[in-house]
Amino acid sequence: MRRVDLSTGPALIEDDGVLVRARGVPYASASRFVSPTSPTRWDEPRELTVRGPVCPQLPSRLLFVTGPVTEGLQHSEDCQVLSVTAPSDADGLPVMVWFHGGAYVSGSGESPNYDPDDLVGEGRVVVVTVSYRLGIFGYCTPRGVDEDNLGLRDQLLALRWVHDNIPAFGGDPARVTLFGQSAGGDSVYSLMLSEAADGLYSRAIIQSAPLDMREGRDEMTAAMSAAAAESLGDTDPFAASVEDLHRAQVAALVAAQPFGLVSGMAFGPMLGVDPLPPAGEVSARIARVARKVDLLVGCTRLDAAPFVEINPRASRLRALGPFARPAARVASATMTRQIFSGPAGRFADRWRSEGGRASVYRLDWSPRDAPLGACHCMDLPLLLGTESAWAGAPMLGPHRNPVDHELAVRMRALWSRFAYHGVDALGAERLRLGA
Repeated sequence: MRRVDLSTGPALIEDDGVLVRARGVPYASASRFVSPTSPTRWDEPRELTVRGPVCPQLPSRLLFVTGPVTEGLQHSEDCQVLSVTAPSDADGLPVMVWFHGGAYVSGSGESPNYDPDDLVGEGRVVVVTVSYRLGIFGYCTPRGVDEDNLGLRDQLLALRWVHDNIPAFGGDPARVTLFGQSAGGDSVYSLMLSEAADGLYSRAIIQSAPLDMREGRDEMTAAMSAAAAESLGDTDPFAASVEDLHRAQVAALVAAQPFGLVSGMAFGPMLGVDPLPPAGEVSARIARVARKVDLLVGCTRLDAAPFVEINPRASRLRALGPFARPAARVASATMTRQIFSGPAGRFADRWRSEGGRASVYRLDWSPRDAPLGACHCMDLPLLLGTESAWAGAPMLGPHRNPVDHELAVRMRALWSRFAYHGVDALGAERLRLGA
């Protein structure tokens, strides 16, 4: 055990002589549907050795891809926690702050699938994994609630905690890289749009984020809000049970379905709601940030494959018999260009046009006999977690130990070198991984 002194009080953390770990660290506190504030200070040393709680959530729609990610973790609305992993001898090392995915309705930074031990040990970086409010608790909150974008506000306070406390773990608060996948990558984009995050990071990695799903959401959001209100009826959302709120969340998701692709991430940060600027100011905001922040953005080769699979129209593809699989691959490639790779490339081009530095990557690798190829989430076992944590992930196929160890080492090295040196460390504006 090692003692560290945090802004909230003294803490005892794990130290095995190679890595130090602080788990379930409270970075904020908040009542339901209220903006977060700094947690209450404690005076006696507090053990931070147990994984923290996850936001109450329904099962992920991508269980058939990743397997269960938060199984066995406690659910609680007091979910503003983070975990820190660092080399035991860390001193002034770059920091990487991870935001998990899950369409803003599932997941947690406390998941063993996101343990960063290999990334920390090989890359000589300090990694922080963040949990935040999800679904109706964090985004598109019910009528009668005055505040929104609460999950994003949680994330901002987590960054402030990192700035204030990461030196205690040997991290350099002046060298912070944000990185995240799917909704976590979208969170990184939101943080870059927020002036409140200025000065709290200097580099950003956006993995498999649907970057063109910000504008034109007003009508869908209004329909979701109405459906949630109808589901709750006369029940006060501040007093409703978690089950009542989850029923309202499901009603809102159903109401979002007629609005097309944007409904794939129906919950999420809303432009024009604090701390995000209105849509008309986004371009100017990007122009300001691009000159200060290095960017790495990309996706997997068939990122959209799981979403083709769960699309109601997929039954038409399955009716094609022996042609079903090739047809699904074509549909997946088309949707990937539309939702992931196209927006990622355009965003990098825009970043450069504003005087910024950006690289684009694509992950082509998938294990032998992987059912969906190089699909959404395929990058995760290469960066985070262990073979045992990912052993039950259906996306990896039927074979034992399917992860390409050499590619995993290379990818972790690229990500950590980016944390050290930005785009200069990558050696190219476009990267192909596992081709």
